[in-house]
Amino acid sequence: MSLITENLVVLDLAAPDRHAATRVLAEALNREGRVTDLDGFVADVRAREDQMATGLPGGIGIPHARSEHVTQASLVFGRAPEGIDWGAADGPANLVFLIAGPKGSDEDHLSVLATLARRLTRPDFRRSLLEAPDAAAVVEVVQREVVGA
Repeated sequence: MSLITENLVVLDLAAPDRHAATRVLAEALNREGRVTDLDGFVADVRAREDQMATGLPGGIGIPHARSEHVTQASLVFGRAPEGIDWGAADGPANLVFLIAGPKGSDEDHLSVLATLARRLTRPDFRRSLLEAPDAAAVVEVVQREVVGA
């Protein structure tokens, strides 16, 4: 199975805060059968966020967690046109990636996180995600730039 699919893309992510946004993204995982306990997984992500906010400069949020409730490594993308405060010093996030890893998948989880973080430093990568016309285009960009890297 793919790390990201069209059903794991939310092009109009709207939420009052990062915790509500994380839940919206996690619900996509739940619908796809990639988490066994939605509330348990959301609690695991929140515990990780409480340690340190995962907002990055440039309008990016990368919430992530390894959890016993995750059945397979997954990446959910959300584009938030209005922006959501993810704790970055330069302002709200418009591009949000929820990384979900099964408990014990430390190496794979860190590899995805590191590759994604490197790609997000490139303005052309961020722009392609902001301008993607549909979920299929987002998946194509992420498959090419992150998964295939």
